[in-house]
This record gives sequence, structure tokens and C-alpha cells, in this order.
Amino acid sequence: MAKWLVFDYGEVICHASAAVPAMAASVDAPLDTFHDAYWALRDAYDRGMSDTDYWTGVGERAGFAVDAARVAALTEADIAGWLHTAPESLALLDDLTAAGVPLALLSNAPASCGRAFTTQPWAKYFRHLVISADHGIAKPDAEMWRVLTERLDASPADCAFLDDRQVNIDGALAAGLSAHLWTGHAPARTWLAEQGILAAR
Repeated sequence: MAKWLVFDYGEVICHASAAVPAMAASVDAPLDTFHDAYWALRDAYDRGMSDTDYWTGVGERAGFAVDAARVAALTEADIAGWLHTAPESLALLDDLTAAGVPLALLSNAPASCGRAFTTQPWAKYFRHLVISADHGIAKPDAEMWRVLTERLDASPADCAFLDDRQVNIDGALAAGLSAHLWTGHAPARTWLAEQGILAAR
């Protein structure tokens, strides 16, 4: 049994954000253009780019002006869009906690999202929240797994990892963690039972 079970956040614990159309409308930008700009800079944002620099860059690409008020409004809307959790995932976290499994979160996320995460009801399940922007790196960087295991005071072999992106699973496996591609709570439960982490229902 792995000592630690580590979860990704986006599209594992939460649903995919549906906020992009409303944000695009709020700045009178074409949805496709805004969508492309939003994602073009997301990796840099997850690696520590400031809210101001991120939204300024999005605005330059999508054709809208940015000031402090707009940065604040877009940041608030963006964070809210990523806070809609999946009930089945929360039920899984509840079962794992009841079983005494130590849990940690490893999320590629901007610093502002990371601060919001600490105030959410689901944060109680995790002994550690590791947010990429706080370290200037992101999954699947090799350094990200070193930061994680140092935070947990654990060896890679003592960690199991769940994520919805294969590139991150591959990175975790290369670093020596056990890992499983998240395709839903039911397959995850099956894998956790096979690993001896959680009893089968």
C-alpha cells in the first residue's frame, strides 16, 4: 500500500470550468479568440505568471484592454469557474479519509487559484496542497515530483498519483510513483482496490 495518495484537481476533483464563455462576453471578445488566448498562456500562469501579466497577455491576443479592475474581475470569475466540484469525487475523498489514507493535492494552478483552494470545504481532506505556481514549475516537470515528495517526506515509491492527463501520469511513473489515469471515479475505485489502498465496494 502506498503511504500517500496524491490527487490532481482540475477535472478530477472539480468539473471542467464553464466560465470561459461568460468571461469572453464580459470583455466583448469573440469566444474562439478568447478561448485560444486563455489557454495559450495557461502553462505560464500555472508556473507563476502574475494575474496582471496573464490577463494582459490574454487581452493582447484577444483584442481587449486590461486595467486593474478588469484583472480583478476576470481573476475572480476564473477562480469561480474552477470551484465546481464533482460529488462522486468528494465521496471518494470521504471514503479514503475514513479509511485513514493520507491524501495530498498536486495541482497545476495559478497562485490565486491556490489561495482560493485553501478556503474550500474539500481542502480538509488533504494534509498538503502543492500548487505549481508557488514553485515556478509544473507537472510533468521532473522537479515537480521532487518538490512533492520532499513536501510529503516520502519516497516516490511511497506515493500513488491520480491525474486526468496522460503526460502527467507518464511524468509520475518516470519519477518512480505509481500512477493511474483518471477516467472517472468508478475506474479509480477499481484501481485503488487493486493497489490495496481502498477496499472494494
